[in-house]
Amino acid sequence: MPEIQSMDIVPPAGFATLFRSPAFLSAIMSLLVAQFAKAVIGLFRGKPSSFHDTLATMFWKTGGMPSSHSALVIALTTSFGFSRGTGSDIFVLSLFFSLIVIRDAMGVRRAAGLQARALNILGERSAKRLKFRFKPVKEIHGHTLPQVIVGSLMGFFIALAVHTL
Repeated sequence: MPEIQSMDIVPPAGFATLFRSPAFLSAIMSLLVAQFAKAVIGLFRGKPSSFHDTLATMFWKTGGMPSSHSALVIALTTSFGFSRGTGSDIFVLSLFFSLIVIRDAMGVRRAAGLQARALNILGERSAKRLKFRFKPVKEIHGHTLPQVIVGSLMGFFIALAVHTL
């Protein structure tokens, strides 16, 4: 029977390695900065009605200026381009993943939001005429092209800063 050689298995360094990863730092910083910017823009527009709404925007809500979806995926793609090269498999995977996420954020989610708005208008009119209680469906708002462009630029420049500083 052949002898099995022992392999030295080195345990992962844990979260310390993750938090030093330029890809992770680029992605998380882009997401947080975009969500923070979205909350600040909402404050200037007078949108949030309470402090709770502002916190929800910073940590949870989607849609609006800038696109945090775009910021995050473009930051990842840019980071992989800097660290692994634009010819690497991970960069190509990330690039196509980014295109799918951005297309979904602009197209599918926006179309679903417009359909939800039409259903709510129809439901409210019907409820008024037929005198019944109507509970509106949630309107999910996708991103516009300017929101995607600003989010993408934000993600690119944050990844650039992470990799050059």
